[in-house]
Amino acid sequence: MLANALLSLVERIINHVLQLDSSLKDNLAAISDKQLLIEIRDWQQRILCVYSDEQIHLYSTAEHHFDCMISADIDTLLTLKNPAMLTQLIRQDKLDLQGDLHIAQGFSNAFAALNIDWPEHFSRYIGDAPAQQLWLSLQAMKRHGVNVKNKLENTLTTLCQDELAVTIHPLELAEFKQQNRQLKNQVSQLEMRINALLKSC
Repeated sequence: MLANALLSLVERIINHVLQLDSSLKDNLAAISDKQLLIEIRDWQQRILCVYSDEQIHLYSTAEHHFDCMISADIDTLLTLKNPAMLTQLIRQDKLDLQGDLHIAQGFSNAFAALNIDWPEHFSRYIGDAPAQQLWLSLQAMKRHGVNVKNKLENTLTTLCQDELAVTIHPLELAEFKQQNRQLKNQVSQLEMRINALLKSC
């Protein structure tokens, strides 16, 4: 019951986004009434996605009838915002696809090309100048968030590698591999000498 309520909420959000970018409807028109089945492996959920009557319809289903099916874990599915990743993920065995590839590409391309003029929509409620200022502030906050995330990742990496020695530095790993290869060669040469001695006895 909760899954259906959540799916209904997601459907409403997606259809609201459709109203904000008119080009999205044009991009989805080519795959109208085509059934895309999305299997989320780690959630054990199958969601049927259909664009019809200028709306996206989502259904939780166990049905096996579809025009195209994508099966992957949620992290892999989220990377499909970049349509170029589709064939790459299939080659890496992170994603399974059955049916018409063009349907999956159609949905992916449509949402990748999403271009909503947020300041224009905000201006309807708060006016042009405040809307532009709000959008610039949100963009600055986003950039600041990315910078903080990158700094935190770098700090944690440095801490684990240098201070706590939890992980191996790439140079240390390369040196270890080189030493390992040398040791293997020495063992191989020793083994050959022993075999030669045994044969001569």
